[in-house]
Amino acid sequence: MKLYDVYPLLNVNIVRGEGCKVFDDKGTEYLDLYGGHAVISIGHSHKNYVDAITRQVTQLGFYSNSVVNDLQCQLAQRLGKVSGYDDYQLFLVNSGAEANENAMKLASFHTGRTRILVSQKAFHGRTSLAVEATDNPKIIAPVNANHHVTYLPLNDFSAWEEELAKGDVCACVLECIQGVGGIRLVEKDFAQRLSQACKEHGTILICDEIQCGYGRSGKFFAHQWLDIRPDLITVAKGIANGFPMSAVLISPLFTPVYGQLGTTFGGNHLACAAAIAVLDTIEQEHLVENAHCIGEYLLSRLKALQATQPHIVEVRGRGLMIGIELDIPQKAVRERLVYDEHCFVGSSGTTTLRLLPPLCISQSEADAFIEKLIKALS
Repeated sequence: MKLYDVYPLLNVNIVRGEGCKVFDDKGTEYLDLYGGHAVISIGHSHKNYVDAITRQVTQLGFYSNSVVNDLQCQLAQRLGKVSGYDDYQLFLVNSGAEANENAMKLASFHTGRTRILVSQKAFHGRTSLAVEATDNPKIIAPVNANHHVTYLPLNDFSAWEEELAKGDVCACVLECIQGVGGIRLVEKDFAQRLSQACKEHGTILICDEIQCGYGRSGKFFAHQWLDIRPDLITVAKGIANGFPMSAVLISPLFTPVYGQLGTTFGGNHLACAAAIAVLDTIEQEHLVENAHCIGEYLLSRLKALQATQPHIVEVRGRGLMIGIELDIPQKAVRERLVYDEHCFVGSSGTTTLRLLPPLCISQSEADAFIEKLIKALS
């Protein structure tokens, strides 16, 4: 048997990581500005994380959600305190798509409606409804094309208001910083007007914080820059630093119903131990503040570079979620960064480099990336 060939792979076998660095099977060191696609929040192989998982697996790796799991309760209390949402409820699952799927399902149960509004260029996952809410027809199978979703221009409030007025919308789903869409930011005025309109029309507002949440933007949640308070918040990626986990934060508007939602592996003991260690480390090492500080520094250095580097068209982002728009294909630059400069970055579309480093990145590591980028572009 061989692997099903669906990923265009870089020819590098990463076997070890430490902080913001990873190492291949030949011992070559790489600077990681990709974070395993925004998953590595506190850094590779952090001692707190390793110790927590090791300790937990020697006690109990898994038991089902048919019994009390005190680690789930601890995580809910800690996450509520750190995020500012201690009056919300927590439903734990395994992946970002699963979190979004359950959030949209809750919205539909609550409103009795079937239609969802999302932004153009949105990416919300690859499961049944989440993939229909993803603006990419290439990955939507015929069985998923159920016409429940309407794609609208980002930040065009009049277009969203027109659809909301029809009275059949169960949810509006926003990535407050679009990731796959090329690091596009939701504008504050749009977000506040949409939030108010959702209240007026009895529509649920869902903020997809899968990629932009958990401190990456320089606040715990990216929507907190916009002064809105969504009804449902979905998180994944950075929540457990690489251990598969995700969650839905659910406002007091919703009343739990036995059997309405469910999961086998969601919120298992190992995942919760990992997630608690992540929150401990984020607080102890002030990583949200570091994301803001180093993010601002990186953005300023990249914008200064734009003035002297003809291939950089635009730099955009917030915190440690940054897009570098090029006038040449990003693939060639990304490959030069990997193979020649030993540095990992992400990408969006054909011309955007995407930076999603661990939140512990230092200023010296940011400087090292700038030097590597200059060489790769030249």
